Amino acid sequence: MSLSTLDPRTALVVIDLQQGIVAMPTQPHTGAEVVARAAELADAFRAKDLPVVLVRVSFAADFADAVPGRTERQARGLAFPEGWDTVVDELSGHPGDIRVTKHNWSAFHGTDLDVQLRRRGVTQIVLAGVATSIGVESTARDGYAHGYHVTLATDAMADADPEAHRGSVERIFPRLGESGSTAEVLELLAKTHG
Repeated sequence: MSLSTLDPRTALVVIDLQQGIVAMPTQPHTGAEVVARAAELADAFRAKDLPVVLVRVSFAADFADAVPGRTERQARGLAFPEGWDTVVDELSGHPGDIRVTKHNWSAFHGTDLDVQLRRRGVTQIVLAGVATSIGVESTARDGYAHGYHVTLATDAMADADPEAHRGSVERIFPRLGESGSTAEVLELLAKTHG
């Protein structure tokens, strides 16, 4: 893992840190640990006047806006508790943040995320969130395909499956961008955005 630089217009993109998701058991970091690190990153990005994007996943009550394809593990018919899709308090309450609601794994697919970033001149994204192998990896893949420099704060993400997390971090992320810890991202942010 090594980080080379952060572009002048880098955005933090936080994936699915919402009440119902961070409450689930995750590894190798707990939801609370991921939220704390993501909040630390968000505070640092806001202090440097860099965009913070809060992405949440949500669906209509009848799942009419969910992905329609047949899979072996269907989400249709699940009942979600009230407020499950509300972004956690530790990240909420900042009117300058960009909010994106997705209905797919990737924060780019079917949303205005790319437009929001390009209009702000963003050329690089730093990713954090849950789940590493699903929402984070899908967003990293699409960010790379859209031409963004991708940085992954690997201790600010977690997964229900530790093997899936490890597979993303060790095999997929090195092909999509650069990975480092929250502390390394913060240190680089201080150096490059003095």
